[in-house]
Amino acid sequence: MPAETTNAVTEYREPAVESERGAVVAVLLMVILGVAGIFAVS
Repeated sequence: MPAETTNAVTEYREPAVESERGAVVAVLLMVILGVAGIFAVS
């Protein structure tokens, strides 16, 4: 029984970690594009 519960927990956490990584990458890309845009305008 404990093995089944731990598998359920890991299966639930893996997609959440992937979505968090995707959000972090998206934010970093927005920051980089914003900085690049500032340099392009100036």
